[in-house]
Amino acid sequence: MPAANLPLVFLEPLARSDIRYMVTGSVAAILYGEPRMTHDVDLVVDLDETRVGQFVAMFPSTEFYCPPREVIRSEIRREIHGHFNLIHQASGFKADIYPVGDDPLHRWALERRHPERLEGVDVWIAPPEYVILRKLEFYRDGGGQRHLRDIRRMLDLSGDGIDHVSLEAMIHERGLAGPWEVVLSGRV
Repeated sequence: MPAANLPLVFLEPLARSDIRYMVTGSVAAILYGEPRMTHDVDLVVDLDETRVGQFVAMFPSTEFYCPPREVIRSEIRREIHGHFNLIHQASGFKADIYPVGDDPLHRWALERRHPERLEGVDVWIAPPEYVILRKLEFYRDGGGQRHLRDIRRMLDLSGDGIDHVSLEAMIHERGLAGPWEVVLSGRV
């Protein structure tokens, strides 16, 4: 599978399932902005403990590393910041999985996700406002400049499709005005 299609190793099984999910992070930023290389795909997944077996079965151990079910259940039980990884063994490509939990921003974004067709597969993409907010948070929490560059490219290429009023309000609610000003100044 060509590198550009690697996210599909995780997205195709999810697209065939009834588990709600959305693509976020770099892959979503690329769709809203400018192409660049990425080494993983970030997915917000609406999992509860009753669906762990179904989820694990979608990623067979002959092709994927998947953490033990109890680890997944433990991460699902976290109110916020739950996280685990899947790894496609043949390519080494990784999926960062973020269970929805009680995170209000995850819930807000899941209700506003939209379908996109990638290489013939219908997948769900997080709204651009969510992608921007999470990238600002990652930057604030010690992430690199690439997060701010991704946001700048998103604004340049998809600015008309972004709800700037809601975005600005959420930026200020979350204390992200500093990095946001850097993005707006063009110093990235």
